[in-house]
Amino acid sequence: QVQLVESGGGSVQAGGSLRLSCAASTDSPLCMGWFRQAPGKEREGVAVLATEGGNRYYADSVQGRFTISQDNGKNIVYLQMNTLKPEDTAMYTCAARSFCAGHGTLRSLPDFPARGQGTQVTVSS
Repeated sequence: QVQLVESGGGSVQAGGSLRLSCAASTDSPLCMGWFRQAPGKEREGVAVLATEGGNRYYADSVQGRFTISQDNGKNIVYLQMNTLKPEDTAMYTCAARSFCAGHGTLRSLPDFPARGQGTQVTVSS
């Protein structure tokens, strides 16, 4: 079972930036990303990246503001979140599985078998 360790998150004012990181316990190729859930809302896949090949996909709600990237040669991924909005406030959870399957993978993120502990992101207006 792949273990994921997350870091980052916190509180910021609208327009600010935060960065999340997620480290996997294996060097095998993975599909890694984040989903988020705000109180009273459904889980939403935010961004996902294939560690082999580098394909990446974003939710429309974060396209152009968030960037998912990978530490060279390692299964460590980052989510750089810029121009944050109050509606980005949520619990963000890193997740991983062995393969990505196109943009539709975002919908599957919350059901990935490996998950981190989650980190809170709060954006105030």
